Amino acid sequence: MTDKPQFSYEDVDLGDEIGPIQRIVTHKNVLDFVSIREENPKPSRFTSKEVAVKEGLNEAIVPGVMNIAMMSQLITSWAPNVQLKKIDVVFRQTVPHNTTLILKGIITDMADAPSDPEISCDITMETEEGVKMVIGNAILTLRKKV
Repeated sequence: MTDKPQFSYEDVDLGDEIGPIQRIVTHKNVLDFVSIREENPKPSRFTSKEVAVKEGLNEAIVPGVMNIAMMSQLITSWAPNVQLKKIDVVFRQTVPHNTTLILKGIITDMADAPSDPEISCDITMETEEGVKMVIGNAILTLRKKV
């Protein structure tokens, strides 16, 4: 059993906040993530500062798909009964390892439909200083009260 609140469509309003959650992605986190696809991944801009610098970056970066996974987790951890239908993101900056990230969302639109009401929210991943690294929009559903 989960201790997260169960929400229904009627329990949320425009302007309600989702999160925030704080994450620090370490070098080991990235290595574990890329190792899911390839057991011994070769050095890349994601796993090696040297390779990243050769590609014009200041340091190794968090893979884009890992950033999307964290932003999806923001939505799905908000309430156990939420269903994420769609997520679109824009990478405004590369996300370096070992940076404190704040992920949050805000409900911006609600479309009441008899069977599948949708909720839209803006989502952001930013530094502690408020620098937006990744921005986006998510569409999710919550069941209506019976």
